[in-house]
Amino acid sequence: MKVIGIETTCDETAVAVVEENLGAACGHILSNEVLSQIAQHAAYGGVVPEVAARAHIEALDRLIIRSLTQANLDIQDIDAIAAAGGPGLIGGVIIGVTAAKAIALATNKPFIAVNHLEAHALTARLIEEIDFPFMALLLSGGHTQLVAVKAIGNYQRIGSTVDDAAGEAFDKVAKMLGLPYPGGPEIQTLAREGDPQRFDFPRPMIGRQGADFSFSGLKTAVRLEIMKLGNLSQTDKKDLAASFEAAMVDIIVDRVRNGIRLFNEMEGRANGLVIGGGVAANTAIRRALTRLCAEVGMRFIMPPSQLCSDNGAIIAWAGLERLRLGLINDLDFAPKPRWPLDANYSVLHHGKA
Repeated sequence: MKVIGIETTCDETAVAVVEENLGAACGHILSNEVLSQIAQHAAYGGVVPEVAARAHIEALDRLIIRSLTQANLDIQDIDAIAAAGGPGLIGGVIIGVTAAKAIALATNKPFIAVNHLEAHALTARLIEEIDFPFMALLLSGGHTQLVAVKAIGNYQRIGSTVDDAAGEAFDKVAKMLGLPYPGGPEIQTLAREGDPQRFDFPRPMIGRQGADFSFSGLKTAVRLEIMKLGNLSQTDKKDLAASFEAAMVDIIVDRVRNGIRLFNEMEGRANGLVIGGGVAANTAIRRALTRLCAEVGMRFIMPPSQLCSDNGAIIAWAGLERLRLGLINDLDFAPKPRWPLDANYSVLHHGKA
């Protein structure tokens, strides 16, 4: 089976074609076209929803054509049309979903609405064979969640942020330091040359029960230190970035360690830990989680960085996983700016959703 996936939930317009990998449980990416809108949003220091929506409209048609051409396929060769149906900026989600519905209607192909978070959670199964159940750590600008992935459409949240998402904290601290948007990669670059022990920033939630995250207090501590320093030298910026990143890593590792314990109590031993979302591309976080998984004897799957950020391949793959089970959607599906992964999927059933 071959599925085309459309992703327009934020500031990347992306289209990809994915097919089943015969003889293996994982998939094969035939094309993966991504058009970033960073240049349009950089002047504002963040994503402007109206600008993002207009950019999706301008780019989506040609990306669909380009993706099919790269895959050497005609639209009639595709078995289903998948689109990210949320959560995300509603203007962009509407554009992607409407395009997918129109193609599905015109070609008489199934339409599949994919939860953007589910797509990140299932990315590991696109690149490697891993059986359920496993744990997924989703780290992005809008979401920070630790989820038990029990089966397609069966998810249980173990922990989530009580305030800011991890990516939001990275971007806001980068803005305080006068770094360009997007801030996460800029923080990572500076941190490599800084002293992570110069500033003793707080680690909210560390040592507490459960697996919830909190980053607001850390972000505030960085702001107060910047105000105290006044004019920042380049060394100050490097050390602030390194100390902030070190605190983020410590928080994430502590919360995931607790999450693994909770998962084992609920479900028995997990078949692995997988990561997804833009922040999951951070090398310091990857190294720390690699050490943690080695310590507890758990398999750790890190998708390549280009599959951690928003892209069409993960939407297409989640659509293909759902198509195999007959989980398709009617054309009256309503785009969702909010779509909790663990709440909505309990009401879906085989056939139509």
